[in-house]
Amino acid sequence: MPQTTPPAPAAPHPPLPGYYGAPIARVGFLRQLFDDTAPQYDRINRIFSLGTGGWYRRKALARAGLRPGQRVLDVAVGTGLVAREAVRLTGEPDAVLGLDPSGGMLAEARRHLPIPLIQGRAEALPLPAESIDFLSMGYALRHVADLDVAFAEFHRVLRPGGTVLLLEIGRPDGAFAHAAARTYLGRVVPALSRLTAPRAGTLMGYYWDTIEACVPAATILRHLSRQGFAEVRCETALGLFRAYTARRPGA
Repeated sequence: MPQTTPPAPAAPHPPLPGYYGAPIARVGFLRQLFDDTAPQYDRINRIFSLGTGGWYRRKALARAGLRPGQRVLDVAVGTGLVAREAVRLTGEPDAVLGLDPSGGMLAEARRHLPIPLIQGRAEALPLPAESIDFLSMGYALRHVADLDVAFAEFHRVLRPGGTVLLLEIGRPDGAFAHAAARTYLGRVVPALSRLTAPRAGTLMGYYWDTIEACVPAATILRHLSRQGFAEVRCETALGLFRAYTARRPGA
């Protein structure tokens, strides 16, 4: 019988060998990078988020339909910036579960949030099928290995009628907007972050390079649809901040 070649991973961006050499080293590079920068991450985020912060995250969660009584999974919870706003909206810390591959990030989240936290990756969620009402992911989609695998996992753990919200920063379309973003996010933010810690500068330089190389919004929406999601859409704020939403059909 003829051998079939497995499909190539649907990566959110091409490899960036300047950071981790061979593509196989990417996962380890990212885990170590986030472990090293976890204590400074909230301070870095205040620079990086252009002042949007908790207000934007809370508004995006509310617009996507998060409400009391729902069970929430925040994938790539980091230090808990999105999960904090989810707790405010649901009023139930035990109903918000945080997941992250970085032990350092989980340690920081435990300092700020009384929610259940588990270590794991978006591509292999350690949760039963149809156990979550609302799944969020804040500014980490560019770090998954395969969009199709991650979205299939999101679809699996969501109950019918459940919602996924993906917050991201996208490459601006216009030449002037792109140049401004490249200057601020690609040069100023890494330089300011480097004053906090050398690895923080590396993290924010990597952030911009993944934004610059990331697939367009239409590609992300197409992969969501391909994994069975309905009502897929993307809302953009300030030409930069993107909120992808989708629903698992069936309710």
